[in-house]
Amino acid sequence: MNEFELKYGCNPNQKPSRIFMEDGSELPITVLNGRPGYINFLDAFNGWQLVNELKKATGLPAATSFKHVSPAGAAVGLPLTEVERKIYWVDDMGELTPMASAYARARGADRMSSFGDFISLSDVCDECTARIIKREVSDGVIAPGYTPEALAILKEKKKGGYNVIQIDPNYVPKPLERKEVYGITFEQGRNELKVDDELLSNFVTANKDLPESARIDLIISLITLKYTQSNSVCYVKGGQAIGIGAGQQSRIHCTRLAGSKADNWYLRQNPKVLNLPFLDKIGRADRDNAIDLYIGEDYMDVLADGAWERIFKEKPEVFTREEKRAWLDTMTDVALGSDAFFPFSDNIERAFRSGVKYIAEPGGSVRDDLVIEAADKHNMVMCFTGIRLFHH
Repeated sequence: MNEFELKYGCNPNQKPSRIFMEDGSELPITVLNGRPGYINFLDAFNGWQLVNELKKATGLPAATSFKHVSPAGAAVGLPLTEVERKIYWVDDMGELTPMASAYARARGADRMSSFGDFISLSDVCDECTARIIKREVSDGVIAPGYTPEALAILKEKKKGGYNVIQIDPNYVPKPLERKEVYGITFEQGRNELKVDDELLSNFVTANKDLPESARIDLIISLITLKYTQSNSVCYVKGGQAIGIGAGQQSRIHCTRLAGSKADNWYLRQNPKVLNLPFLDKIGRADRDNAIDLYIGEDYMDVLADGAWERIFKEKPEVFTREEKRAWLDTMTDVALGSDAFFPFSDNIERAFRSGVKYIAEPGGSVRDDLVIEAADKHNMVMCFTGIRLFHH
């Protein structure tokens, strides 16, 4: 098969639509179930590149949860803590395989953004991973293969219409890539940059102590940024992205957006949130929405009289601003990657409030000295990679 006809393009009025190999060769994918659309394939192919690189860089199974051609989450297959199992809604599933753990982390870090995601897996999708996917609201999945048990489970999803794509893991794209905008063809060399330890060798801060766990987290952040719509910033902790700020015109807005997502990830682990007395009938998605409101500034939307009764068995206490700040002050050793240099030190100050200890950014700003000074003030470890990672 050298082409696949799509129902429509980005929007229903954009017809005809297809994906195809310009040289007439075979497509490197097989659609095993469903009928993926234009945006589904954009998510699938970007996500596959991300997890494929994460697997090569770390040696661990990797997963990503994509929405609108940017990752909502990305992670490698490290074991989950009991708290993480609870906040990702997998505490009832018994032991998880590494592939399942990777997806639970990728999906769970920002569950609001991951709702209705397209999933990419670096390894064969096993039954355990498929069981997690089956219970989540998702558009589809791409992987290099599926066990018979996993494929049977996925084919039952969405009344048999769930999108399942198998990709040839040995496929190598051409070194030049093209796309058209307004009838004009753009051509560039593919971004084949290898994200490795060499990018983390130029320490510019007084503190140069980069432990192995932080090195892996910085690698994850940079690979994630390579496939995130720019401008972008990525916070990582414990082998998973915990906050991704994508597509912002201002660098500080990236840092704030990603930082607020990282904060929410950590606030969900507070006992006040873990012990919210939900009514038994409230499903996972509605719980996610309620938690997001409860830990935010609009908490009265779920705590007002007449509102809380529809969600909780009893009225929860307010999670005060002071309590949240005190809890966030215990978040430490977070890694942060940026796809371009920080033009002002305000990014460092904002990152510090979300527990950032390790930073990788290109450098090259006329204010690099002020950025380094701010990092030194907080005893951070910062590397200048010398490489920009814009993605559009």
